[in-house]
Amino acid sequence: MDSNLAGKRVLVTGGTRGIGRCTVLALARAGARVVTCHRTPDDDAESLRRELKDLGGAAEVVRCDVTDAPDVARLAEVCRDVLGGLDTLVNNVGVDGPVPFEGIEEAEWRRMFDHNVTAPYLVTRAALGLLADGASIVNVGSSVALRGRSNGVHYTASKAALIGFTRALCKEVGPRGIRVNTVAPGLTETEPGAGLPPAAVERIVGMTALGRICRPEDVAGAVLFLAGDTSRYITGVTLNVDGGI
Repeated sequence: MDSNLAGKRVLVTGGTRGIGRCTVLALARAGARVVTCHRTPDDDAESLRRELKDLGGAAEVVRCDVTDAPDVARLAEVCRDVLGGLDTLVNNVGVDGPVPFEGIEEAEWRRMFDHNVTAPYLVTRAALGLLADGASIVNVGSSVALRGRSNGVHYTASKAALIGFTRALCKEVGPRGIRVNTVAPGLTETEPGAGLPPAAVERIVGMTALGRICRPEDVAGAVLFLAGDTSRYITGVTLNVDGGI
């Protein structure tokens, strides 16, 4: 079945690296028109612009701090001006930082929740008036939200909150046919946390049914599925992309 992503208008936050970048490029290859954002200017943003230009589709890469409400409002205006509205929102921005519970200072706790919970709230609220009836919201969470992780109480709690956000929001926007789902990757190459010591990675791989850690394209595939028409009766779901850990 065709997911019918050609011509879809999509916003992906944090789209210059890792899962976000892979998702932006996969959407562009599928024919979607994409706006994405990054927080700081760097070579990743410039190289993404070049790749998107080579693909020949309509795309825009802009700077935005998605934890800042005025910045998010400007991002929404870019989506309005460039795309005229939205058919899909992918809340991809997130941070991690392994710290033992007793070492989590208040500033670090707030940083985690600002990026992993408040940012999706701000972006979704700003985008809600742009979303067409029948649109799709996909939140990128983490499978640790369902099982916990040592040295990651703040991270686990923030990603668990994102699942609650998904479950509640889908009931409010459902009357418009808007679907809200979460993709929950396991340990992912090139993403925060993938720089674990080799022994830790080996232990995680040993717990995984498919015998490897997750790749960004594995997650991008799940995002595109939930963004497309083949998932039109799926909402409120957390889809684990963790290889069966």
